[in-house]
Amino acid sequence: MKKIVLTMFVLSVAGFAFGQGAVVTKYFDKYENDETFTKVSVSSKMFSLFTEMEGNTEDEKEFLDVISKLKGMKVVASEKVSDPKGLYNTAINDVSKAGYEELMTVKDAEENVKISIKEKDGIIEELILVAGGKEKFAMVSLYGIIDLKQVSKLASMMRMSELKYLKNLDESDKD
Repeated sequence: MKKIVLTMFVLSVAGFAFGQGAVVTKYFDKYENDETFTKVSVSSKMFSLFTEMEGNTEDEKEFLDVISKLKGMKVVASEKVSDPKGLYNTAINDVSKAGYEELMTVKDAEENVKISIKEKDGIIEELILVAGGKEKFAMVSLYGIIDLKQVSKLASMMRMSELKYLKNLDESDKD
């Protein structure tokens, strides 16, 4: 009986770990050898190395506090996609099927962006941003323990164009 309980526990933990970033990992793997895509993966080890540093300014301390709760980040992006609208729609469908809840959508003449989260017991475990433009596509996954206000600050500090819409999360949270 103990073996069965232990086996179920190990499988559930493994399933949880695999689920983190799984949607983005699918795209990461699919476009692994496609040189038109930029792929970035930041491991939990990298985030833990940052947390060993001491911040000198208030901004540095805040940045270190934000990333101390993150377990990883994955980015898949391209400036030259042959069917960006189709890729965007497929990615949005994959995110929706995986049980993510839509948080925010931005649509304009240049680009469509959707930000979704996966939450458990009131804690955001993963945030996925999917963006598609006339020729561009980007998918970003942040996973760990996520505070939306802190993520918007992280987006400001990192200055990654794919994260620019995360800056708006703090403002939309005030409604």
